[in-house]
Amino acid sequence: MPHRLKETRRSNPPHAKSGERMSGFLDVLGKVGKGLRSDDDFFDRLSHRYTAIIFIVFALVVSTKQYVGDPITCWTPTHFTDAHEDYTNNYCWIKNTYYTAFDERIPEKWEPHEHIGYYQWVPIVLMVQALMFYIPCIVWRLLNGRTGVDMNTIVKSLSGNESLNPDAREGTIRYLVRHLDRYFDHQRDLSKGCFANCKQLISKHCICLFCGRRYGNYLIALYLIIKVIYLANVIGQLFLLNAFLGTNYHIYGFEVIGDLMNKRSWKESGQFPRVTLCDFEIRFLGGVSNIHRHTVQCVLPINLFNEKIYIFIWFWLVFVSAATVFGFLTWLSMLFQRERRHYIRKYLKLMERIESNCDTKMTHAFIEKYLRQDGVFILKLLGRNTNDVVVAEMIDALWEYFTEQKRNIHPGNGTEIDV
Repeated sequence: MPHRLKETRRSNPPHAKSGERMSGFLDVLGKVGKGLRSDDDFFDRLSHRYTAIIFIVFALVVSTKQYVGDPITCWTPTHFTDAHEDYTNNYCWIKNTYYTAFDERIPEKWEPHEHIGYYQWVPIVLMVQALMFYIPCIVWRLLNGRTGVDMNTIVKSLSGNESLNPDAREGTIRYLVRHLDRYFDHQRDLSKGCFANCKQLISKHCICLFCGRRYGNYLIALYLIIKVIYLANVIGQLFLLNAFLGTNYHIYGFEVIGDLMNKRSWKESGQFPRVTLCDFEIRFLGGVSNIHRHTVQCVLPINLFNEKIYIFIWFWLVFVSAATVFGFLTWLSMLFQRERRHYIRKYLKLMERIESNCDTKMTHAFIEKYLRQDGVFILKLLGRNTNDVVVAEMIDALWEYFTEQKRNIHPGNGTEIDV
């Protein structure tokens, strides 16, 4: 029997190991996916996740071409040795080249000509851009983490596999409701008086004057500021590339479209030329003049990649800019009391907690005095990362907990909220 078992082990098909490797690879991808945070929306992830990954991939592609292949090859005179050719290529790569159309005269030494000096720094600039897209995310998580509400934990606990069990799901929702209730109670301004009531009233309609945890609008105000930073970053990237490339890059996409419509090639536009000129001098010993000046023609294969990369980057940045503006406007609507009521009442009617045309004092107190702007923001952000069913269950559980407090069923679990 042991002998047969040994033979069976030897007779395993060769593709079994490859299947095990693939399974292990999928497990690694699954762990990476689980490690991604869900404390923002798709428009934020479009910047700090997808755009950053795109820039990193482009940086690796260009770096591979520069440091593994030959980024530049110059056409040298026939009497140049291999050492002379290597020197020429290295010198022209370091000291930059300049572009002159084939139908134009090569400029003299004293004549001004604009050098192309960006291609050596393309990988570094792309990596810096990727970091800049991630900075707003870091700021959001640092400041959001100090509020006491971990949106990532809330989303993960409600969207994980354990939530498929009804008992575990119900227990998770009850725990999260108590956690949010403690947050609402801790952040609530308990001061009384006419001035305090006026500040609360103004903060509901004008977030610019009174903003903070006690006014219930700290998270939404912080999130809108982060949205503005995302937008400023992506627009600033266009001007950064314009300064880096030395072109009107903020209108580069329109120039590319114009070149395609007019059937102009890179030879005429000169944005990313493949063939350039390079001037250098070689010093010789002896003779009347020991300095010889050479002008050689060089090929930049790297610009073939750079041109396609920056065309894609331009259109991608325009797309991300438009998407970020749209995302900002969708969250800006949460500042309006009517939108907050419509959002919460929609789910209360879905769960049959209120009638279709009912807008009682209890509903008003639940939205404006219990949840307030930050509470509605948390629920909407939860909906952006899960689904309507999860949000409806959370709002239903919060409503039940709130009404129980109002009926003094659990008098010690929350602060009295005046209707």
